[in-house]
Amino acid sequence: MAVENSETGRILIVEDDERLATLTRDYLENNGLSVSIEGDGGKAVNRILEERPDLVVLDLMLPGEDGVSICRRVRGQYGGQILMLTARADDLDEVLGLEMGADDYVAKPVRPRVLLARIRALLRRNQGPLEEQEEESSSRLTFGPLVVDNSMREAWLHDVSVELTSAEFDLLWLLCSNAGRVLSREEIFSQLRGIEYDGQDRSIDVRVSRIRPKIGDDPMHPRLIKTVRSKGYLFVKSE
Repeated sequence: MAVENSETGRILIVEDDERLATLTRDYLENNGLSVSIEGDGGKAVNRILEERPDLVVLDLMLPGEDGVSICRRVRGQYGGQILMLTARADDLDEVLGLEMGADDYVAKPVRPRVLLARIRALLRRNQGPLEEQEEESSSRLTFGPLVVDNSMREAWLHDVSVELTSAEFDLLWLLCSNAGRVLSREEIFSQLRGIEYDGQDRSIDVRVSRIRPKIGDDPMHPRLIKTVRSKGYLFVKSE
């Protein structure tokens, strides 16, 4: 039975396990998504750039070219969402995937309903700012030399554009629009991904570590985005 879904989107699954890819495609299509499959990593880059799907489900281990390499090659030219999958529960894989520009990361085996929830959360990013953000009266926030504009989804430091992935911008805006208030990891996950924090996922921590130097924050002694032990993260208000 198909689950009701307000999101629609074109999905490209890059997965060499034909049976798994087919089962995943059937489940996603039964839930209102349009899905195609590519089993050869060597052909994935061209398909992503030519077809421009709304979201790519990208396996890490592929024949022809691995998922990290594919992600790195397309990220500068492809503005859609990338959800990376791996059968190896290795923190290094997660860090590499996120550093190459993946928007989310899921370890196999993953339950279909969990995968669908992650995909829906990512597709909502493609539709623009979060509904809550759209309703806010101010879409541009300034913290000294740092300016973050939610309507344009851009940030500038000393009038120079800051290069951020979609996921990094979402996190930065959430933090700075709540400046002065500690946000727990549970709250961040709920706001950005629509799922509960499992206590182990490090993607938020990785993104914070990547955002800090981009916005002029000292990674070793941060003054803008502070880690609050056992609680979460705090974006410090300007004096």
